[in-house]
Amino acid sequence: MPEELGKIEKPSAEEYRTGRKLFFIPLILTNQGLPPEFGEKYDRYWEQVESQIANLEDKLGQVNRIYHELVPETGEKGLEDLKQLKTGSLSIIQTRVEKGAVLENVEDADLLAELMDWSRCLSIGLQSQKVFSTIYGLYTEANKKRNEHISKKIGETLKENEAGILIMAEGHQVQFPADIRIFYVAPPALDDLKRWMRDFESKSRGPQPKEPAAPEEHPENKEAGQQ
Repeated sequence: MPEELGKIEKPSAEEYRTGRKLFFIPLILTNQGLPPEFGEKYDRYWEQVESQIANLEDKLGQVNRIYHELVPETGEKGLEDLKQLKTGSLSIIQTRVEKGAVLENVEDADLLAELMDWSRCLSIGLQSQKVFSTIYGLYTEANKKRNEHISKKIGETLKENEAGILIMAEGHQVQFPADIRIFYVAPPALDDLKRWMRDFESKSRGPQPKEPAAPEEHPENKEAGQQ
C-alpha cells in the first residue's frame, strides 16, 4: 500500500553531509553613485548571507573551498583582487579563509579579459548591424568558454564530501557537475535590494514621453467632408 504523503519524512541534514555541496550566493556589486539608502540595504543583504552560510555550515559542514567570479587569482592575490572589487562578500571570504578554506582561482584571466573587452565594445552603441552581430557572436563564444572553464575548475577542485561557496551573478549559464548539490542562498534582503534597484532605475530614467495626440479636426472641416 502506498505511503501517505503526510507521513513521508524529509531528508535529514545528516544525509546531505556526504557528497559534494556548493552554496551559491548571488553577487551584487555596488558603486559610488548610489544614495545611502542603497548602502544600508546592501550591507543588510551581506549580513543575512553570512547568517545563512553559518547556518548551512552548522548543518552540513565547514566550507572548504571558495569560488568568486571576477577573481582570476588564488590565495592572498585573490583576496587583493576582492578588495579592489569592493564587494560585501570580502568579509565572508576572509572569515572562512582564516578557518582554513581555500580561495580558488575559478576564472581564467585571459578568458575574463576577452569577455570584458567584447562587453565594452557592445556597450558603446554600434551603428553597423554587421559589426554588432560579429562582436556579439565573439562575446557569446567567449562567455561559453568561460562558463565551461568555471564548471571544470569547480569539478576538479571540490573534493568528495567537501562544501564550497560560489559567489556569482544570477543568470549565469554555468552547468555544474551532476553529483554536486547546489544550495541557493537567498535571504529576505535579496528581494528587498532587487526591488529597490528596480525602482531606482525606473526613477532615474524619468517619465517616458507620450505619443503626441492627433490634432482634432475643426468642426467646419468635418461638415465640409460630409457634404
